[in-house]
Amino acid sequence: MKKILALMLVLSMSLVLLTGCGNSDGEIALITDKGNIDDKSFNQGSWEGVKKFAEGNKITHKYYKPEEYNDAGYLATIDLAVEGGAKVVVTPGFLFEVPVYEAQTKYPEVKFILLDGAPHNADYSDNTIKENVASVLYNEEQSGYLAGYAAVKDGYRKLGFMGGMAVPAVQAFGYGYLQGAEVAAKELGLNDGEISVLYHYTGDFAETDTNKATAKAMYQEGVEIIFGCGGSVGKSVMAAAAEAGAKVIGVDVDQRYDSDTVVTSATKGLGASVYQVLEAIYKNDSWATFGGKQTYFNAANAGVGLPTEVIGDKKADAFDRFNQFKKADYEAVFATLENGTAVPVREITIEDPDGYATAEELVTGLNLVKVTVETRQ
Repeated sequence: MKKILALMLVLSMSLVLLTGCGNSDGEIALITDKGNIDDKSFNQGSWEGVKKFAEGNKITHKYYKPEEYNDAGYLATIDLAVEGGAKVVVTPGFLFEVPVYEAQTKYPEVKFILLDGAPHNADYSDNTIKENVASVLYNEEQSGYLAGYAAVKDGYRKLGFMGGMAVPAVQAFGYGYLQGAEVAAKELGLNDGEISVLYHYTGDFAETDTNKATAKAMYQEGVEIIFGCGGSVGKSVMAAAAEAGAKVIGVDVDQRYDSDTVVTSATKGLGASVYQVLEAIYKNDSWATFGGKQTYFNAANAGVGLPTEVIGDKKADAFDRFNQFKKADYEAVFATLENGTAVPVREITIEDPDGYATAEELVTGLNLVKVTVETRQ
């Protein structure tokens, strides 16, 4: 009797899967990074892109949560997704770089969309991107530029930056932040050195008492707004800001829903980029545009920006937490990135092999005059 019930259950599950497909090209699967699909960060932003495209085109879609957050755990979850019928696998975040490197050879018939990373082996000796992988990257320096520009235009003069680890994406956010502040200060005719920035890397991407204490100390020293640029580091900054009556700039996705202290967020168009690549697979037959290479998403293709809408309320003003910076001001500065008039620097020369720039390297490398920088380790 138990065997018969088990067989009926298997058949029932198979029927549900078949009726849910709606497309002969197979399922779209997303493997979550640390956290869930409602994390208001990378997982959620990526899943929203998958869900929007899949529901609009009647394609089966599903997300999988790894049991272990390491290379082996991620690869095992990719195995599970492929065994479950996935023909397209979306992986959000650089922690998937090694697992996707392995999976691209293991599953040549499956297409992988690796967000914010590029495949490589464990010792970085090979970074081959095979034809079944789309490596999607973002011009974070543009998004950071918009955040720094907006902050200064809105009246903030003492800024803070709390990045996670000094990986390229976080570095680019920070460099753009400083450059945007510099340009805004010049446009306002401020004196040299009138904008000060306290610049710090936490060395992790976690919500910790230590990170909260660091943010608290920065606010006590007069910092008015901190760009919390390091995953869950931002939650520590928000907690400190709430106690200090200060402000925060979020990162990656619109974090206004996390805290009233968040004025705006330097976002990546995670959903928009996923949607575009899925279109290339399922609708435009243009996978070659993305497959086997790195593609940067930026202001020109909805890849970066500050939030311009409030989710669930089309009549709301996404700029309502600014003092004087309005949507029209944003559109004007965004256009300079979109048309190439403004080209923020993404990389500078740094002596430290771990990527931690000195104040002098930041000032010199980014040509800062109006902005002074103090780094803190």
